[in-house]
Amino acid sequence: MNCEVCQLKELEVEHFEVREVLRCVLHTIFFHRALGLVRPKDVDLELFDITYVQCGDVDLEKKIDEKIEQFIDRVEKHPNKKNQICLSFYEVKNKQATWFTNKVERLHWEQWYINLNVVQHPKAHFGKSHHSKVVVDPGESSSEERNARRVALESSLREVLFQIIKFVNEKKDHIPSIPNIEGVSFPYEITISSSSDSAFGMDMLKRMLQTGHPTMLS
Repeated sequence: MNCEVCQLKELEVEHFEVREVLRCVLHTIFFHRALGLVRPKDVDLELFDITYVQCGDVDLEKKIDEKIEQFIDRVEKHPNKKNQICLSFYEVKNKQATWFTNKVERLHWEQWYINLNVVQHPKAHFGKSHHSKVVVDPGESSSEERNARRVALESSLREVLFQIIKFVNEKKDHIPSIPNIEGVSFPYEITISSSSDSAFGMDMLKRMLQTGHPTMLS
C-alpha cells in the first residue's frame, strides 16, 4: 500500500504555546480526514488571531488532549531537544491465521509529522485547564521582542495550516475505502519522539529508503 507522508514545517514555540499549537494542528488534520457527518466547531486561539475547526467529537478531543499532555511531559523531562509527533492513519487487514493466533496487520496509508522546537524559558508558564487563559512569559526582555516573536510564530502556524489544506486537496488517490466503524476518524495512532531517540533517526532513514524522501510541501 502506498503511504503518503507529509513533513510539516518546524515551529519554534515556548512551553506555554505548545498545547494550543498542537491542538490547532492535530484537530485541523483530523477535520480534513473526517468520516461521514461531523459537528464542526470553530475554536478561536487565545494566543493567536487564528480560528480552526474541530470535528465536535468528545472522544477524539479527549484522546488528542491526552497525547498532548504526554508530549508536554516528555518536553519537560528532556529539554532542549527537537520533538516530533507523528499522526498515522491506517487500515486493518487480517493476516493468515495460525493455530495459535489470528494476526491483525496495520497498513499505514498516511502519516503526518508535526515538528516542534520548544524553546526553554524558565519563567514561562502555561495553564493546564482546557478553558484557562494562557499566561505569557514575563521573562521576555521587551514587549517588542515578544510581539515580534509571536507574529512570526502566528505566520508560521498559518503556513502549516495551509500546508495541511494543500496536502489533503492534492493527495486523495491513496485513501482507502471508508471502514465500517463508529466514530469520526479512520483508525489512527499518535506517536511521540525527540531528536535524542534512536527511533527518531531510524524512522527518518526508513522513510527515505521507502519513499526516496518525505513528501514536502512549501
